[in-house]
Amino acid sequence: MKPRELRGVIAAVPTPVSADYAPDAQRLAKHCRELLAGGCDGINLLGTTGEANSLPVAQRLQLMRDIASSGLPLAKFMVGTGVCSLAESVQLTQAAADLGFAGALVLPPFFYPDPSPAALTAYVDELLKRVQRPQLAIYLYHIPQNTGVAWPLETIVELKKRHAQLVGLKDSSGDLSYSRAVVKAVPGFDVFPSSEASLIHAKDDGFAGCISATTNLTAADSQAAWQGAADAKVRSERATAHRTLLAKVNLVASVKAALAQRYGDAEWMRTVPPIAPRSADDARSLHAALQS
Repeated sequence: MKPRELRGVIAAVPTPVSADYAPDAQRLAKHCRELLAGGCDGINLLGTTGEANSLPVAQRLQLMRDIASSGLPLAKFMVGTGVCSLAESVQLTQAAADLGFAGALVLPPFFYPDPSPAALTAYVDELLKRVQRPQLAIYLYHIPQNTGVAWPLETIVELKKRHAQLVGLKDSSGDLSYSRAVVKAVPGFDVFPSSEASLIHAKDDGFAGCISATTNLTAADSQAAWQGAADAKVRSERATAHRTLLAKVNLVASVKAALAQRYGDAEWMRTVPPIAPRSADDARSLHAALQS
């Protein structure tokens, strides 16, 4: 599979952790296999849902190595590699390339406020100059409500002119007008909104699919919407209803709670500070609501 074939329904997977908050690669690999067999076309590892920015670089690198050695098809994986430090972003992105992941998902440097479009362009220029990346596709990650830093349209246009390996963007802003503007401004760019609700009209809008936290629970329905199945409208509405339930309280904790119920495994409930886990009673109530 070529990197550009990473399209369709992509799950932003949570990271199960042990009591000392170390990633549990065995549980995660099992979950990824379930997703790929159950309707997902790809996996987004170590993103926002994966609590990546609450994990040290050493643990992120070890989890990447563990997943790479698990036998999972890395051509179906993109991995989050963007942090505030340029050197650490380079380290993580180079590891993604060396280990054979299909893509790297790069946040803007997000601590210092209001970087100019030129500064963001220079940051990505420097990152990609330092990374040896023969087969690695690069995706920008747009989540300004978390980072406080957007990827301006003019920056994306300029970066695409400079870097052929920059192939797409995950748009978690919730603003489909921004997603559509990127599609229009950068022909051939793979744009992934973050909600399953976009899938039923994704091909008309020119989207490459979606990358969503809630496809951890809605993979089959989301795939039906993406494929335009005969019952696509009903399946899309059900997936969207599930997303609404999961997002009422912290989305990461809710997804983990729902997976704990699905797998009968309370270890999935644990979150990394500062995110607080849902209670066992909350998890049971959430599961009942999703089932109904």
